[in-house]
Amino acid sequence: MNAVSVYSDYKGKVSASCDVLVIGSGPAGGVVAKILAEAGRDVLLLEEGPPYGAKDLGQEASDTLRRVVREAGMRAARGPTFMPTMQVIGLGGGTLINSAICMRAPDFVLDKWAEKSGISALSSEVLTPHFSEIEKFWNVELTPDAVQGERNLRFKKGCDAIGISSQPTPRNVKNCKGSGECFTGCRNGAKQSTDVSYVPAAMKAGARVMTSIRAERIVSDGKRAKTVIGSVVEPITWRATHEVEIEAKLVVLAAGCMATPVIMQKSGMDGEWVGRDLGFHPGLALMALFEEPIHPWQGATQGYQSLHYLKEGLKLEVLWAPPSVLAARLPGVGHAFQANLLDYKHMAPFDVIVAPEFSKGRVKAKRSGFDPDIYYALDQRDIDRLMRGMGVLSDIAWAAGAREVLPGLHGIPERLRSREEAQILKTKQVKATEMITAANHAFGTTRMAKDPKDGVVDEWGRVHAMDNVYIVDTGIFPGSPAVNPMLTAMALASRVAKHLA
Repeated sequence: MNAVSVYSDYKGKVSASCDVLVIGSGPAGGVVAKILAEAGRDVLLLEEGPPYGAKDLGQEASDTLRRVVREAGMRAARGPTFMPTMQVIGLGGGTLINSAICMRAPDFVLDKWAEKSGISALSSEVLTPHFSEIEKFWNVELTPDAVQGERNLRFKKGCDAIGISSQPTPRNVKNCKGSGECFTGCRNGAKQSTDVSYVPAAMKAGARVMTSIRAERIVSDGKRAKTVIGSVVEPITWRATHEVEIEAKLVVLAAGCMATPVIMQKSGMDGEWVGRDLGFHPGLALMALFEEPIHPWQGATQGYQSLHYLKEGLKLEVLWAPPSVLAARLPGVGHAFQANLLDYKHMAPFDVIVAPEFSKGRVKAKRSGFDPDIYYALDQRDIDRLMRGMGVLSDIAWAAGAREVLPGLHGIPERLRSREEAQILKTKQVKATEMITAANHAFGTTRMAKDPKDGVVDEWGRVHAMDNVYIVDTGIFPGSPAVNPMLTAMALASRVAKHLA
């Protein structure tokens, strides 16, 4: 097996050549690298960040975010509301610090995608074999009761009590200990992120892996990409140190729906749809406060969910994150804030994400640097649906035995002490400026469409304007997947890779 090249291995300008250059080692890039390497292709996998091990991960969120997440965890979309969003920079990409949730896009979503894109192959019938193969390799299973913890089980209890469906979350883990540390990386080694699964499998088949290299520009001759130009970047500081030039017969962009359009725009591939149609799953959360201790740090990060209102665009979940992150949602200052912290062991965070129908955004390359300029306008109609979700979460909390609910919304009491008081969540219209929302599911900036006038890539992920440049990340989604996007991106990437093989 080849060794992973790391920052200290590069002593000057880096030059290389390959049959297939895969840019990005996250879920989609890992799948493509494995499939094409196993098919006998000479694959080179590039990753801008370094490899991370258990020793690099810790419970303190600020330290992990500073090292592992782009822009030190401070990236946000600008627009009518400030909306933080996180993308990982490291071997394994977004699989490193997500909650390991693996969900297939439902049939009603795929039907919408097929109609919007004009591509009939976007169907459950076509994608099911790819979903199944990934789930088997990645050990995707429903979260067992043994690692749910009281926080997740209270959510189930509340759903049962109000008569809505719920189910354990399917996740790609082995021997999960329920330590609730997914957000900062799994120090137990249970999460099957691509750096410990797909990337080693690709290397076993002969793929080469080079980390700490940023792809910046694709040099083309007419409709054919010839060379990728980039830089060696120092971990943590992200300072460029050496030039990089890689010749490739085929280029596969799996850099994520923020970085891929930036690379294309800086390469002169700035067609009408490149960077447009950015979508997110904005979310809101409330804290359910119980009389007895819940010990919310125990149990799978997101072990239970409800898809009951999925066709309305709402997914309800249990949430967990390090105290330094969730504590920012607690009301009060000074002694009042300290008093709220004393209740922490009695709290369970429940959240809702919305698949927007009316909100839109875009990504643009900045004149200097390679961080994207992100704009997103959250439409009031989608905010109203989010608030519908908050009302349901409140019902779940009371039915689960909560004695108070902390909604974390401006203009609504900091503590709601009864079901009757909580009715305000169902009656008051909250505006974008009155809430704290975040969104880490992003998609759509290089969308798939049969007609080049309607999108960036064809049904096989090939860029319409190029002969040998393909895209496989969530940017190719024609719309929201309604659920967590990772598994669907991998299934589409698998289909593209097998076509190329």
